[in-house]
Amino acid sequence: MKELNIKALTLKTLNKSNIWDTQENDIFRMWEAAEKDTDLKDNMRHYMDIIRSAYDAEEVKIDKPEVIKKYENRGYKIGQLKVDEGTKVKWAIKKHPISRVTDLTYENIRHISAAKLIEVLDRNFGGGWESLSQSIQDIIQSAFDISTTTLPKDRLHNPGGMYEKKVNDGFEVLEIAKGTWVEAIFAKEKPVIERVRSRFDIPDDSDTPIDEDADVEVEDHYNDPDDDDDLYDEEKLTEESYRTTIETSAEDLSLDDVDVADEDEY
Repeated sequence: MKELNIKALTLKTLNKSNIWDTQENDIFRMWEAAEKDTDLKDNMRHYMDIIRSAYDAEEVKIDKPEVIKKYENRGYKIGQLKVDEGTKVKWAIKKHPISRVTDLTYENIRHISAAKLIEVLDRNFGGGWESLSQSIQDIIQSAFDISTTTLPKDRLHNPGGMYEKKVNDGFEVLEIAKGTWVEAIFAKEKPVIERVRSRFDIPDDSDTPIDEDADVEVEDHYNDPDDDDDLYDEEKLTEESYRTTIETSAEDLSLDDVDVADEDEY
C-alpha cells in the first residue's frame, strides 16, 4: 500500500483517489483550514463533490440531541462546516464502506490491502473468480496480482505445491469449497509504478503554466533520404523481399470458364 502523509493533505491537493486514505476527522480538519484561504473558499462546492465520492455527507437541518444521536448510531461523525458564505452549520459525514465487490472502483482499489480484498471477496462469493463480472475483475487486477487454482481438497495443501509457494511469496488466499474440490484465489498487491515525466509532458490537473518561450531544439531532417527510397533500390530487392503469395499457372488465369452470371451476383 502506498504510504501517504495524511497531515500534508489539504482540500487543494485532495482528489477522488487519495480521498480514500482519509477519515472523517481529517475532512473536518482540512475544511476548517480551507475556510481561512481566500483562494479556496470560493470552490467549496467543488471540494464537497470530491468528498461525496468517498463519503456520505448530509447537512444536519434539525439540530437536536436526539437527531444527532441517530446519526452517530449510524456511524456518522458530526462537525461544523461552512459550505456557502454565511455561518457554519452542522454536517454529518460517514465514509462509504467497502464491503461488497460492487463497492470496488478504480479510485479506491489501491487503498485497500490484499487481506481486505479477500474479506470482500469472501463476503460476496459462491461461484468463484469467474463468477465476477469482467469489469470487477479488471478493477481488482489493476491493483492486485491474482492467481487461481482448483484442486481436490486433499491435494490443495500438498508440500511444495502452488498453495505453499504463493503463501510464502506473500499472497493472501481465499478458499472456496466446490464439493470435493476447492478453488483457491491468491491475491497480492502490485507495486505502484511511478511514471517518469518528461519536460514536454502536459500536466492533466496542474496549475503550472506551459512555458511557451522555452528553448526547444528541433532536428533538421530536410536533406535526409526518404524512407520510401529504399523501396526502389533494385539492388535491395531480394528473393525474400520480393515474392508472390499466390502460386498459379497460365491455365488458371484463363477467362474462358468464367460464368458472367455468377459475377453479376456480386
